[in-house]
Amino acid sequence: MRKVLGIAFAAILVTSPAWGQASARLTAEREALPEPLLEISEQDVGLALGGEKIVGTLTLPEGSDAAPVVLMLHGFTGSRDELDIEDTDEGVFSRTARLWAERGLGSLRIDFRGSGDSDGDWEDTTFSGQIADALAAVDWLANEPRVDSERIAVLGWSQGGLVAAATAAGDQRVASVALWAPVAHPPATFGALFGTEGIAAGLASGDEAVDIELSWGSQIELRRAFFEELYTVDPLARISHYPGPLLVIVGTRDDVVSPQPLSGRAYTENHEGDEELLVLDTDHVFGAFGGPETVDEMALWTLAWFHLTLLD
Repeated sequence: MRKVLGIAFAAILVTSPAWGQASARLTAEREALPEPLLEISEQDVGLALGGEKIVGTLTLPEGSDAAPVVLMLHGFTGSRDELDIEDTDEGVFSRTARLWAERGLGSLRIDFRGSGDSDGDWEDTTFSGQIADALAAVDWLANEPRVDSERIAVLGWSQGGLVAAATAAGDQRVASVALWAPVAHPPATFGALFGTEGIAAGLASGDEAVDIELSWGSQIELRRAFFEELYTVDPLARISHYPGPLLVIVGTRDDVVSPQPLSGRAYTENHEGDEELLVLDTDHVFGAFGGPETVDEMALWTLAWFHLTLLD
């Protein structure tokens, strides 16, 4: 428990002195991953919740009767394909889904309600609403004939990591979890994004959506419920109720969910069970604006984790 794994690939990464048996196990699994030989299929699907449609993309290896599948949960203001990767025609999640399916692991990436192609209004976004969307997606997967209902996992990135932690705690059908740069302390992360004045305006907004300028200059609207849940939804408390295997990957140059690796370590400190904390020399978007190299490595390390905890 509470082991930190340092990996070297094309850059100098943080290496922890706590190099134990589980770390060696994951390293061996990563080295033994199969080559990308399988044909894949992709299909957009819809599931209903509260009279609204949640849109997702199901990616599967061809020829599988019932594949193991990972539910992929995007970040704040994101969508199911996630950020475009420089020098490719893919997003972080759509590329990861392909890399996995070519090696036998399926996935379902969804747009939360109010995001992407799903129904709903962005300004009504809340943590609890996204958690409900994710739980509905787990239920859909558990009843989908093309999916092995005994081998469902969850991956969440950034705010999606918070949602993934709560989803795993709330549904015992989740067999394994991976979190990429997950939000651990919502008031700190969103306080930095919104500023103290933005938080105060949101809490005082009543029934009206409030305009918020993000730290990088984008403008969004949110309602009071989102700001209230910064203080009432605690992902670290949720992860303490999830007993299954947990992988957390963070970057030392992450200036969105920070400080690192302490924010990632907060998850492993509050989780009891099989776990790894992988610390990389990268930023919050895993170098996606410079190309696919780090994204690909993260996808394959995460695949190795799911091989160990979901497929073996």
